[in-house]
Amino acid sequence: MFKKGTKLYSISKGKCPKCQEGAFFKYGFTFKPSKVTKIYDNCPNCSLKYMLEPSFFYGAMYVNYGITVAISIVVFIITKLGFELNLLQSFFSVFVVLVLLAPINLRLSRIIWINMFVSFDEKS
Repeated sequence: MFKKGTKLYSISKGKCPKCQEGAFFKYGFTFKPSKVTKIYDNCPNCSLKYMLEPSFFYGAMYVNYGITVAISIVVFIITKLGFELNLLQSFFSVFVVLVLLAPINLRLSRIIWINMFVSFDEKS
């Protein structure tokens, strides 16, 4: 399932979608806002240009929105039904979880977005 050559491998490991060897992000996981979404201009291994066109990663906002909605629904249901919190407490829980997961969500949405357009190439 997560073997090399699949999109899930590239997404989970944060690797170039074309060669799946080079790193996609310049920095490891961090909560520092200036470093969270910094990516290389080109793949260090196969030289794939990550910014396929100007403002390419604006489309990742749609992926980010979908992930945020999914997380919000799951957390709300768990807090409301599982822990039997009131409505205000449930919304506060959703807010806290979204703030804590924001760096992961931003990185995940970018890597998913580029994987939608670039496929694995064994030759690279």
